[in-house]
Amino acid sequence: MAGKLAYRNLFHDRLSLIVTLTGIIFSVVLVAVQCGLYIGSERMIAAMLDASEGDLWVVPLGTKSFDDPSLLIGHEKYSALSTNGIASAEELVVGFSAWRKPKGGTTAVLLVGSDHRDGSLKPWNLVEGNMDELAAPFTVAVDDTYFKDLGIEQNGDTAEINGVRVRIAAVSHGIRSFTTLPYVFTSLKQARMLLDAGPNQATYTLVRLAPGAKLEDVRASLQERLPDREILTQPEFRNRSVQYWLFQTGAGSALIAGAALGMIVGVVIVAQTLYSSTKDHLNEFATLRALGASAGYIHKVILFQAMLSALIGYGIGMVLSLLVIWASKDSTLYIVMTPGLALLLFALTIGMCAIAAVSAIFKVTRIDPAGVFSR
Repeated sequence: MAGKLAYRNLFHDRLSLIVTLTGIIFSVVLVAVQCGLYIGSERMIAAMLDASEGDLWVVPLGTKSFDDPSLLIGHEKYSALSTNGIASAEELVVGFSAWRKPKGGTTAVLLVGSDHRDGSLKPWNLVEGNMDELAAPFTVAVDDTYFKDLGIEQNGDTAEINGVRVRIAAVSHGIRSFTTLPYVFTSLKQARMLLDAGPNQATYTLVRLAPGAKLEDVRASLQERLPDREILTQPEFRNRSVQYWLFQTGAGSALIAGAALGMIVGVVIVAQTLYSSTKDHLNEFATLRALGASAGYIHKVILFQAMLSALIGYGIGMVLSLLVIWASKDSTLYIVMTPGLALLLFALTIGMCAIAAVSAIFKVTRIDPAGVFSR
């Protein structure tokens, strides 16, 4: 009976219902987009590290993230291979480059050079071309998300990197960059030439341990051989990159603040609407009290009303959120919706409406049942 009364009370005033649902939907969509951007940003920042297979990273001292490249001194690969417990070492050359568009104009790109045959880091999600074509001289792979930024239209187009003409030999889909600078993949030898690096220089050396080797023991031995470099584990380098871009730069704090703002706006709108609705029906609630309804019963009606609003608003809000995510799937924005995030949004929406109902409950608590007889 409490649920039926809450339903009729909720749908009796359609205008109040629309205002309530608007607040909830706005809150759900804003929080979903902000949290989805946060998750997507984390995945973009760690994309190169997650695509690599290794146990330890040899990086220049003070490196903040994968996208903060500088060249090592040189010969780190051979020092690693001569260390007990290391099975293999992979060199990566990463650096900022000037990309000259075919029709004029330049933009900055992040060039990633690796061993496409034996290395673990290579362009993935290829939709055009293949790895064999990238073995040819002066060829690169780019992502179709950045075609417009790079001034190209299709696979096979040509451009210039640092004054050297290159040809697009492969195209990937979905390899986005958090810094908005397009990743451009090429061979290790080609990257060294384009970035004017020495034949034994690299930006990072990715090390894989031999079976049975203890990571910390190998790490200590390698640190002794390379005192002017940092030796990081895969999780450490990933966490450092994410922490730098999301928190030291303030980007993550801005996303979290936006999500909090959405929740606050939702609570205020729903609380105000529920309070007004309760105030408008004080006489009816007083009648219920005079007929013997307990305070708990009336509180239950208000909470049911809030929960119904939450369920309807959440359903519509999630549909709109998924539409926004779908509309942005081919843009440089990477918004992610996971089952965990959807469940969190549901819990937040229920909690938001429950908190909003408190103000209305306080109002009803002070109702005098005798007031109905003075009407």
